[in-house]
Amino acid sequence: MEIMQLLEYLQDIVESAPKVPITGKVLVDKKELTEILDQIFNYLPDDIKKAQWIVGEKERIMAEAKKEYETVKKDTMDMLKKQVENHDITKEAQIKGQEIISAAQRDAKAIRLGARDYADEILCQLEKELDSKTQEIINCIKVNVEKMAIELTDDMSNSAQDIRENIKELRSIK
Repeated sequence: MEIMQLLEYLQDIVESAPKVPITGKVLVDKKELTEILDQIFNYLPDDIKKAQWIVGEKERIMAEAKKEYETVKKDTMDMLKKQVENHDITKEAQIKGQEIISAAQRDAKAIRLGARDYADEILCQLEKELDSKTQEIINCIKVNVEKMAIELTDDMSNSAQDIRENIKELRSIK
């Protein structure tokens, strides 16, 4: 007998047992009830082992299915990536990207050359201004040196004249 049949038989015994008035209880044969319970307990370990095996198998099958799912998912993603890489739109985007990079490099080179030319122009203007200012300063120094030389010559001439006069005066005193 299977466990379910034993449980149903046990239920039939309880339902068909004589009732004790007013209490709502029933009288059952203890020996018969104990035998049925022993049989249930004897069947139970086998059924529990079967249930545990079934649960283990379920978990193993689920793990295998999950592993298979992950493998299929990875393979699908790899395939999609390859298809995207090989797709014309991707190739066109790569070509367009290279064109943009090339144009940016050309523009950067033109900007660098323009900056050099501008810097050269500014430096040339600065050099011309420096030459002009240097010439002005030299001319100013020349004028000042000439004035100073004239003044010095005049002062020396006056001093020499004073000295000559003092010498004449001194000679006349003797």
